[in-house]
Amino acid sequence: MSFPIGPHEAERLQTLLETGALDAKTEPALDRICEEAQLHFEVPICTITLLDKAQQLIKAAQGIEPGETPRDIAFCNYTVLSDEVFVVTDTLLDDRFKDNPFVTGAPFIRFYAGAPLSFLKNIRLGALCLIDTKPRSFSRGDKAELQLYADRAVRQIAASEFEKRG
Repeated sequence: MSFPIGPHEAERLQTLLETGALDAKTEPALDRICEEAQLHFEVPICTITLLDKAQQLIKAAQGIEPGETPRDIAFCNYTVLSDEVFVVTDTLLDDRFKDNPFVTGAPFIRFYAGAPLSFLKNIRLGALCLIDTKPRSFSRGDKAELQLYADRAVRQIAASEFEKRG
């Protein structure tokens, strides 16, 4: 599979490296944000992901183990293209995703909503993602609420960066 790349990809990758967020260290504050969003939206899976050149790092998660996946199958590739929340209400009806291994196999994604982790203008490090195993709708209000959770995650990543440099 291939994936779309935004016009600011090189700058995005450089900023991501500079934050130090790609290190494997877990951050309990990010796990708490995932847990709150998972409960609020009543979904089985919530993740905070970061996209490096070839991998998607699941930095924090509820309902799935943190770790890495190949970037070329990451839904978040589409989320980082804009400042808008990206929603796929039914993956089986979307040609971009119906054959994705995360749809045809575990975790059997049928619904995805991702809010970009907007760090700087045009720099989106990754996404805060909601995942369900059944199709569902997602309102404008839901999108706004999800973006608030993503903004909290960005503030936490930024705070961690400054603590390391302190």
